[in-house]
Amino acid sequence: MAAARHWFYRYRLYHVPFWMAYHLFWWSLYTGSVWLALDAVTSGFSATKFMGYVVAQALGVYFNLYYLMPRYLERGRYAVYFPTLAATIAVTAVLTLTGYYVAAWQTETSVAELFDVRTPVFWTLLLNNALPSAVASATLAMSIKLGKNYLLARSRQQDLEKENLRMELQLLKSQLSPHFLFNSINSIFVLIHKSPDLASESLARFSQLLRYQLYECEERQIDVAREVAYLEGFIELETLRQDRHLETDVDVSSLPEPGAVIAPGLLLPFIENAFKHVSQYRGGNNWIHLHLSIRGTVLQLRVENTYSEDSSGEVGRIGGVGLPNVRRRLELLYPDRHQLAIHQREGVYHVRLDLQLATTGQALTKPEVLELSTPR
Repeated sequence: MAAARHWFYRYRLYHVPFWMAYHLFWWSLYTGSVWLALDAVTSGFSATKFMGYVVAQALGVYFNLYYLMPRYLERGRYAVYFPTLAATIAVTAVLTLTGYYVAAWQTETSVAELFDVRTPVFWTLLLNNALPSAVASATLAMSIKLGKNYLLARSRQQDLEKENLRMELQLLKSQLSPHFLFNSINSIFVLIHKSPDLASESLARFSQLLRYQLYECEERQIDVAREVAYLEGFIELETLRQDRHLETDVDVSSLPEPGAVIAPGLLLPFIENAFKHVSQYRGGNNWIHLHLSIRGTVLQLRVENTYSEDSSGEVGRIGGVGLPNVRRRLELLYPDRHQLAIHQREGVYHVRLDLQLATTGQALTKPEVLELSTPR
């Protein structure tokens, strides 16, 4: 049974009952009854006429679908395709008439008498019966074929877009990790000469963060609490290596909704850049203010830091690969669910991010209505 089914679909034999049903439908409209049409096409000369329609028009249809369309239409050779299609339809209509003449031969009578056709018999049957039917069947087949091709092309395009987005996100994540590693190792290297004890403590903290990067950030989305703990560890690591003339004010408060999740590593570049580009005035006012608040599924991140006026050019392209990547990740993962504002004025760099978090099982890119607080 399985072999027969495979054979049936492999050679598209299911097309045969389709075309028989198609012509039976039109015959039913002509006779006014499905049962009369069924009785006619299964017995006598009407069955011969019926098979003439089915066989001839099926040949014409498949010649168009599998030869003319791929060879001319799909390659844009319209000047060749449309005249050839018209000729194919004309030949199909002529072949359709063979059913009438074979039926007349079977009954040993004339076509005009058997089918009550006025003269000229050939042209009357061709123009009134066979040609309109051939045009209708060709139009139906082309509509189905073109519609199927459109749906397949659209499906392939959507699959390609999804794959491109997946690859782009994977590339962004792979770029983000080396960026984090480079900055962290460089910071510890500086501490080795300044304070070996602090360097040892920083290295221990760094190993914990690295474990998180290697084993937990491979997930597409993680629990918000894990991401917040990771950020707190990073802040502690950065604070250890800073000079005493830097003031840090960190406020992290969260009451996330159960099951609230976030893309891993999404917030790190904002905090990392604040520590990287904070001003280094000797005896001056150098500070970083960080406020992270989570209420339900709405996350608000505020990062402000002083920067040197003479390094404004560098701050203007702050973050190297970090911030451009996180901007792109936000666009891909939270297209209608975030507001990001970054600006600098009077020696202070400001980052403001409002983000509608997803919940477990919810697609990150699903658009939602997002009500966010008014930017301050």
